[in-house]
Amino acid sequence: MRLTYDPRYNIAYIYFQEKSVEVESIRVSEELTVDLSPDGRIFGIELLNANEQLRRGATGEFVVVNEATGERSEVPIFLQEAA
Repeated sequence: MRLTYDPRYNIAYIYFQEKSVEVESIRVSEELTVDLSPDGRIFGIELLNANEQLRRGATGEFVVVNEATGERSEVPIFLQEAA
């Protein structure tokens, strides 16, 4: 799995696997799109307004937790200032 974040456009993409076939994009909401293969496997999830959806609290971290081991990793998500 891989997470990318583009702060210029405030878009994140969570890749579960690399796209090897054409995918169908299902728009779940204004800020969420899921890419599916013809056999129904999820390739990835696109998040618009990503900093609001991914950050934790006022500090703006993305937290990954391995539930089996309890190991935690925190990655800062940099927020753009409003113009």
